[in-house]
Amino acid sequence: MKVYTLTGKSGTGKSFQAMNLCKELNIESVIDDGLFIYRNRVEAGISAKRQQTMVGAIKTALFNKPEHQAAVADRIKELAPDSILVLGTSDKMASRIVERLGLPAPIRQIHIEDITTEEERDVADRQRHIQGKHVIPVPTLQLKRDFAGYFMDPLRIFKGGNFFGGSPYSERTVVRPTFSYMGEFYISDSVITDIASCVAKETPGVAQAIKVYENTSPDALHLTVSLAVERNTLIWESAMDYQKALREQVENMTAFNVVKVDVEVKQVV
Repeated sequence: MKVYTLTGKSGTGKSFQAMNLCKELNIESVIDDGLFIYRNRVEAGISAKRQQTMVGAIKTALFNKPEHQAAVADRIKELAPDSILVLGTSDKMASRIVERLGLPAPIRQIHIEDITTEEERDVADRQRHIQGKHVIPVPTLQLKRDFAGYFMDPLRIFKGGNFFGGSPYSERTVVRPTFSYMGEFYISDSVITDIASCVAKETPGVAQAIKVYENTSPDALHLTVSLAVERNTLIWESAMDYQKALREQVENMTAFNVVKVDVEVKQVV
């Protein structure tokens, strides 16, 4: 197995640049912030960006917990990638990760300054420290459940050729973690009800969302909505349109993972 390392200070764009580097050097997998990513899939690990504090994030990124370390090391052995890129804030940190996961010594140590300009690093630093954005080098769909309740945005950049044999789009995911410099956030219990009411106003044939029941689970939100529909409307079609629109708006506006939306028509008005 060929091992490469990419190091640089926090917020200099390592995670963003990782996929470009993997494509350029034909590297199959990545170790980034506690995750083992193989061919665009998260195969093992716990994301440091899920931790409640910066200290907790650092410990996770260093694989301090034996069970975390063992799970990732075992999965690497099972998949046996030909090459792997280890990200860290310093050569010392990257070496510690390599040692803890039982990987061979790196054949090449790459520094973020070697592959980016000062302007690119300044942009990355502003996104991290001013906007609180963190990049994870995998598609959003891969992280949807694990990061439910976090603000997530896919970032697609068109490049010639394919990455890991997939789409010519290199997709990264931008998240704002709990320990974000923007501070903590929470979503009020009334937000889902307000969204449901707004979607009702925008859906043809639907007069009102009478009642909204929810389990308030960010990673597996189940909604049940009672509707009043307008007379002489196509009730089934209006309810289905509302159902689809509500799911899309709740996921877009709250980052919750909506697994089910039940709609019942209670009134015709």
